[in-house]
Amino acid sequence: MDFQHRAGGKTGSGGVASASESNRDRRERLRQLALETIDINKDPYFMKNHLGSYECKLCLTLHNNEGSYLAHTQGKKHQTNLARRAAKEAKEAPAQPAPAKVKVEVKKFVKIGRPGYKVTKQRDPETGQQSLLFQVRNDMKTSRILN
Repeated sequence: MDFQHRAGGKTGSGGVASASESNRDRRERLRQLALETIDINKDPYFMKNHLGSYECKLCLTLHNNEGSYLAHTQGKKHQTNLARRAAKEAKEAPAQPAPAKVKVEVKKFVKIGRPGYKVTKQRDPETGQQSLLFQVRNDMKTSRILN
């Protein structure tokens, strides 16, 4: 049989790589390129577990190799979780200097109509005991007793 006129094949070239072989080679090239540009040991979310696989501590995902982890870091799930973590830290950061000044705000209530009673919190100045004072108005127009 004459092999020299087949597509992609030259005599002595070893033949054409299959799709799986070319994918494996492409992934290996991308992994090597990513390892050169990104220092994976400085990533705070990267962890190698006792089984030899890799984990993302942010997303709680498992990866079989470093290339898979690096691909995950560029993906939607990891980027979303990074944004969520950054928003959470930004929200909590300004809250820390606040305790220097303690101020209690008075709650404001919207009153509709006139209530038939009034409840007041009290404190006995001598003993410090707290109590509630209930004042019931007796000049209400109509009063009903429901059974």
